[in-house]
Amino acid sequence: MSAPAGPPAVVARGLSKSYPGVDAVHDVSFEVPAGSVTGVLGPNGSGKSTTLRMLLGLVLPDSGTAEVSGAPLGAHPVPGRVVGAVLDGRGAHPRRTARAHLRCVAPVVAASDARIEEVLALVGLREVAHRRTGTYSLGMRQRLSLATALLGDPAVLVLDEPANGLDPEGIVWLRGFLTAYARSGRSVLLSSHLVREIERTVDHLVIMAAGRVAFRGSLADLAALYPARVVVACADPAALALALAAAGHTDAILGVDGRLVVTGPAADRVAEIARGAGVHVFGIVDAAVDLEQIFLAMTGPRS
Repeated sequence: MSAPAGPPAVVARGLSKSYPGVDAVHDVSFEVPAGSVTGVLGPNGSGKSTTLRMLLGLVLPDSGTAEVSGAPLGAHPVPGRVVGAVLDGRGAHPRRTARAHLRCVAPVVAASDARIEEVLALVGLREVAHRRTGTYSLGMRQRLSLATALLGDPAVLVLDEPANGLDPEGIVWLRGFLTAYARSGRSVLLSSHLVREIERTVDHLVIMAAGRVAFRGSLADLAALYPARVVVACADPAALALALAAAGHTDAILGVDGRLVVTGPAADRVAEIARGAGVHVFGIVDAAVDLEQIFLAMTGPRS
């Protein structure tokens, strides 16, 4: 999915926040392209939630600024029509039905009864909207929080760990919903510590570690930092390395197991060069670095 051209939907510039004894967020800057799903990925305690709350005006930054649709959120006449947020699944009174809960919230964003029924259908709760929310599972409460965020038909969705409590079917549904939402020209900013789910959902990524930005950019940008490698078992690794160098592929090292580790060319290209050099290949495998490995490298403890 490629984001349409235009100004970014969300801009964070130099956001910092400290608490007594804790430097929670330090100089965080990034943009959410319009029409994209952008993920903030980081381990627990990395500053993701604090960053989202500063974007929403719920936490006052010590320094830095945040804009949504071109202005601080509080400067918009009806913020709920600009941003819909899901920060947890505990917003509804347990003795209220889902429909009653949405009717209480609707006047804040000038939403009609028809819009209430529409968002209930969108999140798959229309058939159980008459039930008290105290009887809902965690996943159902997450869906109700999403329905609440959607009431004002916002241009931007901000979601903190939205997959919490969802079963596998619910996660697949959420992924499809968010992708379709962004394809409609709107934007999604979500935080998560679930690497695999982020990888399947987003097209832009902000990786945070210890309150700082370790990476920001597209998934393609991230992949370019960690090129794919090919591991080759062959009769003469030195001869193959020389042949690769002659073809312009100079990043080849001998592994401890005697196999040649080549960075850059694809496996079929390496095999072609080996054949041309008369080097017999016993086996060749791709060893691409995946997002989980990159995440651990960027956010793990430093030695």
